[in-house]
Amino acid sequence: MRHLGFGLKRAAIALIAAVVSAATAGIVSVAVAGGGQMTTADRVASGTWWPTRGNPARAEYVETKACVPCHAALTAVQPSTSMARTAMIAANSLVLRASPRLSFTSDGYRYEIAPGGAAPIYTVSDGRGSTSAPLSWVFGAGSVGQSFLFEREGSFREARVSYYDALHALAFTPGRAMRAPQDIATAMARRVDAAELPRCFGCHTTAPTTNGTFNAATAIPGITCEACHGPGRSHVEAMNAPASARKDTAILNPMRLTPAESVDFCGACHATFWDVTVSGERGIAAMRSQPFRLQSSRCWRTPDARLTCVACHDPHRPLVREATAYDARCLACHVAADSQPTHDRPGRACPVATSRCTECHMPKYDIPDMHRAFTDHRIQRPRGA
Repeated sequence: MRHLGFGLKRAAIALIAAVVSAATAGIVSVAVAGGGQMTTADRVASGTWWPTRGNPARAEYVETKACVPCHAALTAVQPSTSMARTAMIAANSLVLRASPRLSFTSDGYRYEIAPGGAAPIYTVSDGRGSTSAPLSWVFGAGSVGQSFLFEREGSFREARVSYYDALHALAFTPGRAMRAPQDIATAMARRVDAAELPRCFGCHTTAPTTNGTFNAATAIPGITCEACHGPGRSHVEAMNAPASARKDTAILNPMRLTPAESVDFCGACHATFWDVTVSGERGIAAMRSQPFRLQSSRCWRTPDARLTCVACHDPHRPLVREATAYDARCLACHVAADSQPTHDRPGRACPVATSRCTECHMPKYDIPDMHRAFTDHRIQRPRGA
């Protein structure tokens, strides 16, 4: 599901597998020592609200407009985040609107996306014939890239090409390249099976599964308030009632979670420590799981609110990419030079610097098939340090 940060399935890429395998060896005991961590499947089955849980009825969702009266500041900026734009109806893709015609050629096949009437049209031709389909969904905000879905013969198909922002062009989706496809239909796309769809839409849209039934037609594009906080109807009704009549506000505030729960909460879509460990993922698929890598850090031995995902990243605001913006978070745990660690600040002083900490201790790895460098969230000492 995270092969591009916007695609439908993890790519089986061996690149940097040795680095990740060495770094993760022997860390199960570290995670267990942290306590309170679980697989996402166990969290979802627990009966309380958790992201990707598909039990509530569709009528329980009121959508973001109902949150605006009380949370105007947050609802004004959250739609600009990558999470809010991680899936959309294809006709609404700004990337496709800005690129009237995209094309890519490989092994005698030409892949093209061009404007259509109600939706962009995806066409694959081999010089003898062609096949086309209107795109229905786009996954990905576009800052890394976008992948495409269309419907045919009652099922969703994933296009074999994706858009990459670094290239400003189409190229094969990681893990989807084919040499000498048997026919034009195979060259065009792969069929997405019924078990995979709820997982993909569950992390790219809001309420795609309700009453235990998946239905893309009623999914709310992108990750909105209710994807994380849960269905809002009961909460809105409670808040609109007279103060004397208010009962349960019926909404989840993730800030009340313990540190281990908080990281697992984000791991519902980004993969928890135990999600990755149980699945046996290695290489890039494991490195791309930020909660897994964070919980694999030596400093996670005792879960600390200063080390959770939301300690550095506000899910209501666009991602901050400037390294210096995170220095204060690092120095909240690490003492300054010539100081000794304390109970409240157990981290030793860095002998090199007190700025741009993440550039050394959370390095980026360039993934050629993804045309992008990704940050490793396992906090570590540089080799040789």
